Order: sequence, then structure tokens, then C-alpha cells
Amino acid sequence: MVSMVCVGVTLAGAGLTGCGGDEKDPHEGTNGVAKLTAPQIQLKSRAAARSAPGVRLSGTLVVKGQSYRLDMRLSDEGGTGSVTSRNSTFRLLRIGEQLYLEADSSFWTHGKDGVEAAPSDVAAAEKLTGKFVKVPEGDPSYQQLSGFTDMDLLLDGLLTLHGKVDKGEWGTAGGVKSIRLTGDQGAGGTLDVALEGVPYPLRLVRGGGAGTIKLSDWGRDVQLRKPKDTEVVDYGRALPSS
Repeated sequence: MVSMVCVGVTLAGAGLTGCGGDEKDPHEGTNGVAKLTAPQIQLKSRAAARSAPGVRLSGTLVVKGQSYRLDMRLSDEGGTGSVTSRNSTFRLLRIGEQLYLEADSSFWTHGKDGVEAAPSDVAAAEKLTGKFVKVPEGDPSYQQLSGFTDMDLLLDGLLTLHGKVDKGEWGTAGGVKSIRLTGDQGAGGTLDVALEGVPYPLRLVRGGGAGTIKLSDWGRDVQLRKPKDTEVVDYGRALPSS
């Protein structure tokens, strides 16, 4: 008689079981972080990011009105990858405190206010193509450029949602089941956190149209190879003014 009641309830509910014990737990097979509150999930994802030995950041970042397209591989030891701005693409390599910059001649000869570089400057810049130029720590550009290679600095700045943080929908990011966190109902940014394995942050949409970043290759070793001496140009205490 009991089984007949169960069958009746199931049919009446168009497939919804009314006898208990048969409903599948939506958290089964996940890491369980979706059961936590939104602030707790955010803290978990931050802790996971900080403990990872490496990560790949790719996407667009808008800083002070300037848009940059990034493809960086970062670790505690430094970072390597490319940065594309409105005028040029350049490659950065940092090993410890030593920062190298590799760019084509157009990067070095790009003048301000549309002023073309002098022929002598063009000739000098062409010699830098394919070379790693040492960026002195005292040069004004060092802090700005090295920031693109600093894993802790970038993650601390990026993994911040503004306003009240809430849990959003489940979905996938980079092929991984994830849960979305929203700041100020999305106006303060969104962050997709992995529901499989370690709860790494997977995709960030910054508030105010400040860019979208994909975070992948968590935990993979980042190969940072020091350039050969023949590949390096050292200007000493400062880069060329151009």
C-alpha cells in the first residue's frame, strides 16, 4: 500500500518524488562550497588563489581609462607573457626583482601627440627588436610594468567584488562547474568560482566595464628562463626617454 501511494504521488507530481530518499543532492560530486554563504565562498577562493604556485591570466584589463589585453603566466618567482595596449604589444619577463622588456621598434619610437620619431631614433630602436631590455628598478616605468607580473598584487586587486556579495546561478567557466558571485547585483562585478576540485576563481567580470579576466592553469609550474647575455640590452639606471 505504501509503495502504491508513492507511485501515485510521483505521477501526480509529474516526476517529483513524494516519498523522500530518491531526490538527488545537487551538491553531490562538487567540492561543497556552494553550501557556504557568498562571503565565505569569496574567502575560500581567495585562499585557494594565494596558495597556488601559479596561474594564467588572460583577457582585458582597464586601468585609469587605458585598456590592456593580457596573457600572463604568473608565479611567486615572477611572471612572463604579453601585454597589448592601444599602440603596441610588448612582452614582459620578471625573475625575482629583475624585469625585462621585449618589444619591437614601434614601441620604442612611439612619440607623444603624434610627433614622429627622428630617423636616428628609429635606427636605434630597430636594434632593440628581439632583445630583452633590462628595466632598472629606479626607472619610473618599473613599478607600472612589474605590476603586470606580480601574482599577489594582481590577484589582490582583481578578486574584489564591490557592494553586497550574493550567490548567483550555477554554470560552467572554462569547462568547470562553477557558481557565480555577484557584487551589488552585478554592478560591482561578478566572479565564477570552481565547484569541482579546489575552489579556484575562474572568471572575473569587473564592475564598471573595467575588463574581463579568465583565470586558468592553476597550480601549473611557470617556466621562467633567464635570457642569454647576448639577448640582453642594459641601459644602466634608466631606459631611453622615448
